[in-house]
Amino acid sequence: MLGVSLKSLAAVLLLAAAATQASAQGAAPTPAKPEMTEVNCPGLVAERSPVFQSAAFRLAALEHDQLRLTYVGHATFLIETPQSVRIATDYNDWVRPPVLPDIVTMNHAHSSHYTLHPDPGIKYVLHGWAEDEKPARIDMTYKDVRVRNVPTNIRTFDGGTERHGNSIFIFEAANLCIAHLGHLHHTLTQQQLNEIGKIDAVMVPVDGNYTLDLEGMMEVLKSLKAPLMIPMHYFSSYTLERFLTRARAEWDVQFAEVPTVVVSKATLPAKPTVLVLPGH
Repeated sequence: MLGVSLKSLAAVLLLAAAATQASAQGAAPTPAKPEMTEVNCPGLVAERSPVFQSAAFRLAALEHDQLRLTYVGHATFLIETPQSVRIATDYNDWVRPPVLPDIVTMNHAHSSHYTLHPDPGIKYVLHGWAEDEKPARIDMTYKDVRVRNVPTNIRTFDGGTERHGNSIFIFEAANLCIAHLGHLHHTLTQQQLNEIGKIDAVMVPVDGNYTLDLEGMMEVLKSLKAPLMIPMHYFSSYTLERFLTRARAEWDVQFAEVPTVVVSKATLPAKPTVLVLPGH
């Protein structure tokens, strides 16, 4: 499929100003706007092409081996499990899913990646940054999903480093391992790769500026070796295409017409694939 149907987003995404509400981290200090260890994640890849299901399947019950991923916008995805657990990544005050999540994860880079005022109905609010100078260490299970994190550093506005200011969150459910890189600012050490483990899909920031530069992010993706890569945090079609031009030299690239995809071990691509979901 070629092109992205932006009209299909209107009823699903609460995106109105997300593209302009991200702020630069490590760039000029302008005022901030809302902006491989198999033990951990088994991840066997089936020799089949991916099955990208339409939005009509969104309300359908999931099979025991399926996860539903919806790109809400910016760095926020809604992840739904077979036992109806709802997870929102990089939950903030501006870009939120249209349903109340059970679990939210946050990162500390900008106010468009976290909120200090989450909905009180959320059961678990997981901060991915250091508190009291101690890195976040999260490993929890709720119903059919395990959530854990691997801390990374972020740049500060004055060019310094905030140690453990970001987390890569890993979600294990339905025999799948999904990683969300958050606001990643550096390539990964072997120890971090070992902690992440083998993953099936990764949500990757591809702006190439506010987060890690393009070549650095390509190095990260090659190290992770995920069968499915979903771009996020790209602000404009130009920025997205810059990443895709580089990615096409390494992997297949596909476009979805809707922001929701249902994945399972059996429908993972046989060859590593970048799947673009509508929205930014």
